[in-house]
Amino acid sequence: MNDASDSSKPVILIVDDTPENLTQLYGLLKDRYRTLIANGGERALQIAAGETLPDLVLLDVMMPGIGGLEVCRRLRDDPRTAGIPVIFLTAMGEYEDEQAGFDAGAVDYIIKPISPPILQARVQTHLRLKASSDFLEDKALFLQREVERRTREVQVIQDATIMMLASLAETRDHETGNHLRRTQNYVRALAIALRKNPAYREQLDDETIALLYKSAPLHDIGKVGIPDCILLKPGPLTPEEFDIMKTHTVLGRDTIAAAERMLDAPSNFLRLAREIAHCHQEKWDGSGYPEGLAGEAIPLSARLMAVADVYDALISRRVYKPPLPHESAVEMIRVGSGCHFDPEIVAVFLRIADEFHAIALRYADE
Repeated sequence: MNDASDSSKPVILIVDDTPENLTQLYGLLKDRYRTLIANGGERALQIAAGETLPDLVLLDVMMPGIGGLEVCRRLRDDPRTAGIPVIFLTAMGEYEDEQAGFDAGAVDYIIKPISPPILQARVQTHLRLKASSDFLEDKALFLQREVERRTREVQVIQDATIMMLASLAETRDHETGNHLRRTQNYVRALAIALRKNPAYREQLDDETIALLYKSAPLHDIGKVGIPDCILLKPGPLTPEEFDIMKTHTVLGRDTIAAAERMLDAPSNFLRLAREIAHCHQEKWDGSGYPEGLAGEAIPLSARLMAVADVYDALISRRVYKPPLPHESAVEMIRVGSGCHFDPEIVAVFLRIADEFHAIALRYADE
């Protein structure tokens, strides 16, 4: 008695162990709906698991084997069939029976003997509700995917803009090459490894590490304000020139702080970028600049950047020095533990030094 003549019609699964009831229901519904017939709970579940998903289930409660309440519960537990409305058809009309049906997940409960007008009205109502629900669900999914797509576009544009701004400083110093790419990958690798320490687990969640990766390229943005005669000087700087060079940390901080003031709400990205730009030249023992901060008074973001920045400077060629081998750079970072660098970050660096070397090779300057 299965009717599959019109694929545009809603599909109704009729489940009853009494042939007379199946015949009656089929006769009432066949002209307006496609019908699927099951003479028991096990067969009903097999049909629901097939290719043709019912739009609604008319389900008897009392059946041998798997009863109607259990069938309804299993349909609700399966994500594929959870949204199918189930209407119980039963001679059990006590309050407790109806409550059990609704508790199992049914949307309606019709007492036998069946009144054809009531059956038609209830079926039509719940099919209409399901169609509306499906429409809203599809629309919500579409909107969610559209938001995700546009968010990805915004993130790509944001990343490109960050790199463009950071490159304004770096391109004035043609020797820095892929310094930005290397340092942001160093910082991320350090943060991921440091997170294994329980003391840093909350500070270095996935979002914060992603923001550190994005903000790291802005560490020297303040160099745009340093005169070329100092920034590009091939030899050692005089004390006066070095004092001017050190101001790039303050210039970077002030530039990013100005951007923060333009926003209506705080930005963790800009905060981290400001911390890094301002404090990445500070030293663990307080001998750095511009503020002479020491120990944990130096923001964690800047302490991570300090190791990444110095390592890359050591392995890179400059007009005033040749590049150091990886092993020599690692040893100099080790020696700087507790004076230049945070000892815990140095310990992490030593454990993942090979990863730093791999990043350096991947983004090596031509």
